[in-house]
Amino acid sequence: MNSTPNKPLSLTIINRHYPPNPGITGESAWDLTKYLIENHGIDVRIVHVKRSDLGGGQVRLPIGKTFQISTLYKGNKGILKLAAGFFDGLFLLLKTLRVRRGPVLCMTSPPLLPFWASWLLPLFGIRWALWSMDLFPEGFVADGVIKKTNPIYRFVEWVTYRFAPAQLFALGPNQAAYIQKKYSKSLPTTILPCGVLLDQPRDPTPPEWRKADGKIYFGYAGNLGDAHSADFLLAFIHHFDPQKHHLILAVYGTKSADILAIAGTKEGITILKNVPRSQLPYIDIHLVSLLTKWTHIAVPSKAISSVCAGGAILFCGNKEADTWALLHRAGWYIDEEHAIIPQITHFLTQLTPEEVTTKKNEAASLTTELKQMLVTAYEEVAVFSGLLSGTKKKIIPKSDLYTNASSKPQK
Repeated sequence: MNSTPNKPLSLTIINRHYPPNPGITGESAWDLTKYLIENHGIDVRIVHVKRSDLGGGQVRLPIGKTFQISTLYKGNKGILKLAAGFFDGLFLLLKTLRVRRGPVLCMTSPPLLPFWASWLLPLFGIRWALWSMDLFPEGFVADGVIKKTNPIYRFVEWVTYRFAPAQLFALGPNQAAYIQKKYSKSLPTTILPCGVLLDQPRDPTPPEWRKADGKIYFGYAGNLGDAHSADFLLAFIHHFDPQKHHLILAVYGTKSADILAIAGTKEGITILKNVPRSQLPYIDIHLVSLLTKWTHIAVPSKAISSVCAGGAILFCGNKEADTWALLHRAGWYIDEEHAIIPQITHFLTQLTPEEVTTKKNEAASLTTELKQMLVTAYEEVAVFSGLLSGTKKKIIPKSDLYTNASSKPQK
């Protein structure tokens, strides 16, 4: 595929995070940028917020042409954080209007970034696509910050979904169907799962914490925030068998303090500040949760990163989540809406090393499929940038959104 001679293609990406910030959404933008530059010579510009947060991504040097804005507030106090996020989105769009080249790929952080994009970009006649990660304002309802019936919420939701983008890049088939329903129309849609990276590092030797002791190594490495189940992790901590299992715990977020306090008193747990992506392959089973009320709204990146590192998952949530839709072959399921402890104890008593090996083999197979899905999506972004100008974009009907997934999960 060749671009128009003497006319370099351009794309502008907007997101809160970008390396060296280790946030996973920024790392995903970095991976896409690297691919577009190296494979198609596209001039990629990234507009982001200058900040450094906790995150599960690898610390990387930025690539592409970056443009930063300063945030009004870097703390975590509720109302101030919300206000900063609201204005960060506006300032990101204003910066984009000044520096952008080519169409715009708008991500969904900070919260309400699509709120600003949905009317400012069309107002200036700019073609744009939505790369959906965490969804807002829905996340504010799931978090209990505001009620769905609140007039402010209803106005923000109306503006956000009033003007549809030219194309949608969604995390998974179920989120894609959800977003299309919100826009009340079918959009040209590509599944672009978050957490799959073409540049996936792996340490050649096991880390110090991985012993040759014959135990099954579990891990929770990442955010334990509002969208996740502390009850699930706590149930596992109280009921796993230190003689047969070991838990690697590198947790942060709003619900992490109590978990860390309890974990510090338990045998068979190694507490780390973080687990580098290159060490994830040394965890056999990753603990993953997503509260039912956050289904379709939050990024399942941790689970996908875990599977792509060769590990299986124990997922606590709703089967409608894209985590399960995409990864069920490499995992076990805990129903978040039913009693968790009996499910955990049953799982642990029935688990065998042979079953772990089978699920990890499925993870390896899924990784190949997910990387192919990623490359296909990256090529679609290149097309959106103008690589094949005039090519008709494929609209994926809602009923066919599982085409890009490995297979539709069993009910």
